[in-house]
Amino acid sequence: MLKVQNITFSYTKKGAANPVLNKLNFSVNRGEHISIIGESGSGKSTLLKVIYGEYDLNEGQIFWNDTEILGPKYNLVVGYDFMKYVAQEFDLMPFITVEENIGKHLSNFFPKEKKERVQELLEVVELEDFAKTKVKTLSGGQKQRVALARALAKQPEIILLDEPFSHIDNFHKQSLRRSVFNYLKEKNIACIVATHDSEDVLAFADRMMVLHDSEVIANKSPQALYKDPEMPLTASFFGEFNLINDRIIYAHQLQIVETSDLKVRVHRNYFKGHYYLIEGYTDEDIIFFENKSKLEIDQEVYLTSVP
Repeated sequence: MLKVQNITFSYTKKGAANPVLNKLNFSVNRGEHISIIGESGSGKSTLLKVIYGEYDLNEGQIFWNDTEILGPKYNLVVGYDFMKYVAQEFDLMPFITVEENIGKHLSNFFPKEKKERVQELLEVVELEDFAKTKVKTLSGGQKQRVALARALAKQPEIILLDEPFSHIDNFHKQSLRRSVFNYLKEKNIACIVATHDSEDVLAFADRMMVLHDSEVIANKSPQALYKDPEMPLTASFFGEFNLINDRIIYAHQLQIVETSDLKVRVHRNYFKGHYYLIEGYTDEDIIFFENKSKLEIDQEVYLTSVP
């Protein structure tokens, strides 16, 4: 289990401390998948680096089981064997092949096992056809997949992923998410993901942590936060929403009826595939709602909310 106990961390610049994380407390069980969300600059990446031991804490402690995670004041080499961290800078060896990068830290005393392990991970990150390709010739998305595979090579007990699919095109992203996150569950590897993409979270995370103003303001299952987001910041992660009479109502929860207290004049239509997102105006607010078909501009419609 990962235990984060009352940690505080600040960057110091020109003698002034800029608080980034303030008195954070949470735990992560073996094999659990936690997603960290929040606005840009909210401290998501910083939190991962602190957990990894890249920075020294101002206050508090972090443990993996009985081992305390310590920063560079105490460790000449950052990191621990049981934990891997995949940053947005991949730090790969450009002049050797994909399979050589993945197997770089695996023992050469067991060549058969090493070969099998590398092949297994090539399949997980869907790079079988690029095994013999030198990394310097790969795209950014392919390099990101190599970095993921290399981090998994020695099967850590916990892995920290910072925007793990940000460089990967949509054609590969969906299947790759399933492959990587299913692999982590099968191997009982704890996973903490910092992300801005709801698709990294909804189908895979056991819990979501929302960072805001240096604190964790929510720590619940995606289902619980989706049903009761409590604040607009959380609701925005799940899609378009409205604040109507101090209630958060998602665009898909509004439907057209013959008459109601909510009258909207259509302003724009946005094609979304199997539906249109409609932007409309009341006398005071902008309202977003979904509809199966396109609506006429300036058409007036009445809306009501549904569960």
